[in-house]
Amino acid sequence: MSVKFTQLQCKEVICIADGQRLGFVSDVLIEMPQGAICAIVVPLPGKLCGLAGRQEDFLIPWDCIKKIGPDIVLVDVKPENCRVPRSKPGFAPPWLGK
Repeated sequence: MSVKFTQLQCKEVICIADGQRLGFVSDVLIEMPQGAICAIVVPLPGKLCGLAGRQEDFLIPWDCIKKIGPDIVLVDVKPENCRVPRSKPGFAPPWLGK
């Protein structure tokens, strides 16, 4: 199955364990030099009316994606375990082992 990044950005991410709506895909994490997608990035809601003050993102490993449908992405994760500080250039999550 192939999907364009622009198609992923339009999809809402939902946790299948509890039905929690996590948000919309904003970015992907690509492992170099292989070029393989290793995670999707979903911003947490902002502190001020959902806009300002975002300091963390959900970083959801690609292996945790169970289904990509026409409108949603179903993931099997514990959202509290996927929260990471907003990324900086050169950021690599701890579970990547780098």
